[in-house]
Amino acid sequence: MHWNSPIKPAELTENRLIEAILEGHFPVNSHLPGERDLAEQLGVTRPTLREALQRLARDGWLEINQGKATRVRNYWTEGNLNVLATLVQFKNHLPENFVSDLLTVRRLLAPAYARLAVETHPQEICDLLTGLAKIPDTAEDFTTADWSLHQQLTILSGNPIFTLILNGFAELYIVMGHRYFAQPAGRKHSRQFYRDLLECARRKDGVGAETLVQKIMTESITLWQQC
Repeated sequence: MHWNSPIKPAELTENRLIEAILEGHFPVNSHLPGERDLAEQLGVTRPTLREALQRLARDGWLEINQGKATRVRNYWTEGNLNVLATLVQFKNHLPENFVSDLLTVRRLLAPAYARLAVETHPQEICDLLTGLAKIPDTAEDFTTADWSLHQQLTILSGNPIFTLILNGFAELYIVMGHRYFAQPAGRKHSRQFYRDLLECARRKDGVGAETLVQKIMTESITLWQQC
């Protein structure tokens, strides 16, 4: 049996502050109320609030300077990858073009990690792709399979930064995948991609894999826009 741990007060406070920032209650470059007032507004102790503020400062949401009011940073220009990972959890507050921008980033990254993976671990890639020939024709199964493929490609690339970046979007990837693969055209497109990538791996053709993935990622953006 799996037991879910209750959310800690500092984590709850952190989430409430992020939501307040995203909803514009604390706009970018504004200053938070004093610690005493803010703790009272949130209904938490000051130590709990301090812990939450330190976490938000670490991730790029806030700027804390001793003796000065805490400033809300422009998280799009001053934040880090933790901000992106957090934004995924607040889907209702994502900008309209967020998914398209994310797919564009994947189009830039995926060809590189695919090439490295095929060049260094062609047999492992062949084994993985051979198994994908029997994916059940459902959006859920395709989403799981496609996520696993890209995650393994990042791991086999030998560069763990690719994996960390991809993992940061796991939750959103699943949501997007269910919508994308609900289209028969999306599933058909990916089946052909897996077959073509398998041929590249059999030939140990890293450059061919890079070119293929770049083409497929570009076409995937067009298919996503038709969802």
